Amino acid sequence: MSQTLYIGVMSGTSLDGVDSALIGFEDSNITLIDHDFFAMPKDLKQDVLDMCMGQATTLKKVGKLDHKLGHLFAAAVKQLLAKTNHAAKQITAIGSHGQTVYHQPTGDSPFTMQIGDANIIASETGITTIADFRRKDMALGGQGAPLVPAFHSIVFPVQESTCVVLNIGGIANISVLRKDQPVIGYDTGPGNMLMDAWIEKHSGKKYDKDASFALTGKVHDGLLKLLLSDPYFLLPAPKSTGRELFNLPWLETKLTQINTPISAQDVQATLARYTATSIANEVTKYRQGPKPELLLCGGGSHNPLLVSTLKTLLAVWDVKLTNEKGIDCDYMEAIAFAWLAQRRVNNLPSNLPDVTGASKLASLGVIYPAD
Repeated sequence: MSQTLYIGVMSGTSLDGVDSALIGFEDSNITLIDHDFFAMPKDLKQDVLDMCMGQATTLKKVGKLDHKLGHLFAAAVKQLLAKTNHAAKQITAIGSHGQTVYHQPTGDSPFTMQIGDANIIASETGITTIADFRRKDMALGGQGAPLVPAFHSIVFPVQESTCVVLNIGGIANISVLRKDQPVIGYDTGPGNMLMDAWIEKHSGKKYDKDASFALTGKVHDGLLKLLLSDPYFLLPAPKSTGRELFNLPWLETKLTQINTPISAQDVQATLARYTATSIANEVTKYRQGPKPELLLCGGGSHNPLLVSTLKTLLAVWDVKLTNEKGIDCDYMEAIAFAWLAQRRVNNLPSNLPDVTGASKLASLGVIYPAD
């Protein structure tokens, strides 16, 4: 069987830019050929943030943002093609996650909305594009998230001891792989989102590089306890969350409930501990066997304070990057969406009902032909 090529495109909740990955599929082998990053313009990021945060909007604004993001994703793909010296005709399909602007998996009318017009991507690149991956799963009663655990179960063979794959993006999510048991996967809570929002408010920086700001502060136990008391952590899986819940106004409301002033550095340090603790509280539930592994990916895997805290809280776990298992920790999700596109083109199931809560297996995604 000859190798087929796909491109995965991912813009996550951190809103720093677009990850793209060129992937080769041959039999059961999945190869990362190359990858790229395309920064998101500051004004476009602000438009997305405004919509995600529930500011009043109009259909015209939604439509314009959908259009702009479509061109952004197309530009990211074309930059990757130029970098790798590949022609559009060599690529079977693009898997585009789209930009999530709202995710409401519960209530009377569950829905999720990812925008970034796939028609534009297909037309601009000349490559068939697969998008809208989450809503079919939700139509089947699922959360529509997380979808990446299905991919993790393919690329990380089950061992005698538990393997948990932890993606620390804006939101943190885990995939739990254990021998003779169904895959478990869900959002544990905030990843980088609150830390990024706080540092940007106080310094204008996009993120706390090397945790340098957090390392000048101390954890405030009262604030940590208050943050960990959020009802989300008591919900059973399957569950998923996003910027709709965990955001800067949410944090500022919590801060008003603390009677004593807290320095900005102490808040930053507390947020790092908060992310690590909320993750560790979930991971520790699934220990099985003598050598459990925690494999890290996503932007948060480069935060030294976050990683060292996880290693302290999960002392019996072997904590390391997914790179040590052959999957680039920075492009895991882009690779996964190339895989999801490949599954859709071949009409193969790509959700895990045990993870999302869907009533049955389904091949996720809508096909937007290039022609």
